[in-house]
Amino acid sequence: MAVVLPHLDVERDLWARGSHVVIGIDEVGRGAIAGPVAVGVAAIDVSCSVIPDGVRDSKLLSEKRREQLEPIVIEWAVATAVGFAEAHEIDELGIMRCLGLAGKRALTSLHEQGVDVRTSTLLLDGNHDYLSTSLSTPLHIVTRVKADRDCGSVAAASVVAKVARDRVMIARHAEHPDYGWAGNKGYGSSSHLEAIGSVGATAHHRRTWLHATA
Repeated sequence: MAVVLPHLDVERDLWARGSHVVIGIDEVGRGAIAGPVAVGVAAIDVSCSVIPDGVRDSKLLSEKRREQLEPIVIEWAVATAVGFAEAHEIDELGIMRCLGLAGKRALTSLHEQGVDVRTSTLLLDGNHDYLSTSLSTPLHIVTRVKADRDCGSVAAASVVAKVARDRVMIARHAEHPDYGWAGNKGYGSSSHLEAIGSVGATAHHRRTWLHATA
């Protein structure tokens, strides 16, 4: 099967329609049972006219390749950021609200870096707008299925989000080595589930999710 390469056709169309900055947005860690959910954002304008070679949806890249591409993506984009929502927030608020919360935190970081988020177009992977309910100011949000595969800005966002979240889980592995987070990154591998059964859960586990899988 032919590999679909990301392009900037959607971003160019949005630029042509008057959006000077397009912010690609993607989430990672949604299905994990431990650790935060992360939302990555990558703001690009017409100066970012060529996607760095090798950028793909992070799921299609090896961990080593993502690490290599992350600084390249950061240099290419106008600005990037990653927002997190932690396990206790997911337990309290639910995953969809926490996607919005993490996205809001990432966009706040872009604003602090000088990006005019209010006049930008937000290009969100998927068919569900999880951001609007978390925002105090209405923003121009466009959803697109498989945007992480097809759109350069969203693929870039997926890379920075995945690398950032992986680093969090690797650091937490050093504190809690029983669960194998350096390898499974908080997802429900058999060894991870066995460790929970033998030594219990941590504050980084999504307790409501563990009850659902019990």
